[in-house]
Amino acid sequence: MVALPPIPSMLASAFGLVTVTMWRLREARTAVSLRKIVIPPLGMATGFSMFVVPAFRVPWAWAGLAFVIGAVALAWPLLLTTRLERRGDAVMMKRSSAFLLVILALAVIRFAARGYFDTILTTEQTAGIFFILAFGMIVRWRAKMLVDFRRLTTEPSPA
Repeated sequence: MVALPPIPSMLASAFGLVTVTMWRLREARTAVSLRKIVIPPLGMATGFSMFVVPAFRVPWAWAGLAFVIGAVALAWPLLLTTRLERRGDAVMMKRSSAFLLVILALAVIRFAARGYFDTILTTEQTAGIFFILAFGMIVRWRAKMLVDFRRLTTEPSPA
């Protein structure tokens, strides 16, 4: 039987879910810029400093696998539900009605997987693995947004 994560951890995750959802909905109302695409993964990259503490370290193979799973499997729904479109001189993110369902599904997957990993890894290692997983997801998602943004901003404006 898979154990559920502790209540404070579940509350923190739920708070993160609500925060990300509100941020994404607000983000869809403002113009997308190169800075808004690049800054989140760069800011998140500072989280790798957690691995300075030996308790957070995991084998390289585990880290690589977590990154690949995040970048390939878990980024896929975000890639499908994120569309940029040009409106006049601005590039805007087009809202997707499936986004909320995708975020909720990812949260459920995270809760289930975390309950399992907490039984075989330390809390710190679980945090490290899930950070790397999320980083892989964010990097791939933002890289696609960057490619789409560049394509839209280099095309001539429709007359």
